[in-house]
Amino acid sequence: MLAMTFHSQAKAARQASRDLLTLTRAQKDRALAAMADALTAAESEVLSANVVDVDSAREAGTSDAIIDRLRLDSSRLAGMVSGLRDLALLADPVGDVVRGWKLPNGVSVTQTRVPFGVVGIIYEARPNVTADAAGICLKSSNAALLRGSSSAVNTNRATVAALRGGLESVDLDPNAVNLVEGGREVTAEMMAARGMVDVLIPRGGAGLIKAVVEGSKVPVIETGTGNCHLFVDASADVDMAVSIMVNAKAQRCSVCNALETVLVHRDVAADFWLKALPALTKAGVQVHGDAATEKWGDIVVPAQPGEYDAEYLSLDLAAKQVDSLEDALEHIRQYSTGHSETIVTRDRAAAQRFTAQVDAAAVLVNASSRFVDGGEFGFGAEIGISTQKLHARGPMGLAEMTSSKYIIEGQGQIRA
Repeated sequence: MLAMTFHSQAKAARQASRDLLTLTRAQKDRALAAMADALTAAESEVLSANVVDVDSAREAGTSDAIIDRLRLDSSRLAGMVSGLRDLALLADPVGDVVRGWKLPNGVSVTQTRVPFGVVGIIYEARPNVTADAAGICLKSSNAALLRGSSSAVNTNRATVAALRGGLESVDLDPNAVNLVEGGREVTAEMMAARGMVDVLIPRGGAGLIKAVVEGSKVPVIETGTGNCHLFVDASADVDMAVSIMVNAKAQRCSVCNALETVLVHRDVAADFWLKALPALTKAGVQVHGDAATEKWGDIVVPAQPGEYDAEYLSLDLAAKQVDSLEDALEHIRQYSTGHSETIVTRDRAAAQRFTAQVDAAAVLVNASSRFVDGGEFGFGAEIGISTQKLHARGPMGLAEMTSSKYIIEGQGQIRA
């Protein structure tokens, strides 16, 4: 596998994708179970490889947020295995009828789901993406070209070796799952491989996503960064707001659905910060606030220019006091990356206005943004979270890895 050129890998993936078209759901589910079993059996090898990657990242001065994304342990590996098994429990999207009807002349038209073919995923750090993407692509009858970052190369090699071994154990072409290695020139080859790769999905930081979206000749499904906001409305249940905020910020701060900015209505600010600051301090969170927020506690540091643009991916939280729902909406319009935005309120009209006017892949009412996740949505796993508006938006699971075709059946009718 490692000796193959990208062109050879893409060609092999194309052939594997054709073979996948004829697999039944039972065959694909058996393959997912075999991949899960193989990954479980390879736990020692995968975790040992991950230690090498994490140690190298630390020596290179990599940020704690990226190291957290890179790090695997037995629990996280078990989550990767569970994701594969969960996918086997889900319905097969391939062949689903989206809609169908009969023309007046008796010709029937049916729109059905079909796989893309060869899906390329370019991603940074997170080795769990390797198993998630491979499983989702297999279940949706797509071959996967996985271009992980060099920071996770040892982990990805061990993971892909196990997944391919699982496929071989049930007599399927291992080239349905491929690890693409090499320097930047190989990434450039992937982005130029129109006709060999059907769609590219970048998953990582803003720089990676921008480079792929702007430089690719292959169609791209754009995932995005998560500058996620929470608005505490004047009518909010303060205890609820504090609980949601701490969970959204601190439960796992290095992920794209973590909270980055809290906006607090002035009418509830005193009650809110009286409870919020001790809770945030206990969770290790540093608040960066505007002048109106600073007065609520000495532990609040001044927000610097540009911090409301920030995706911290750390235990830092920007804060701002607002005078109205409209002010909160305007702030979100200016700074949102279109990922996940939350309101905590007891006012149904305010909730309805917020959900109607906020332009994001996910809008939450009285719930943590940490729920915006394919696994939490019941998708088994996710390829990523799309912040674009074409084809797919939000967590991308099995259905989002399909296109459609029209099947037209007649009895000899011709067009007049």
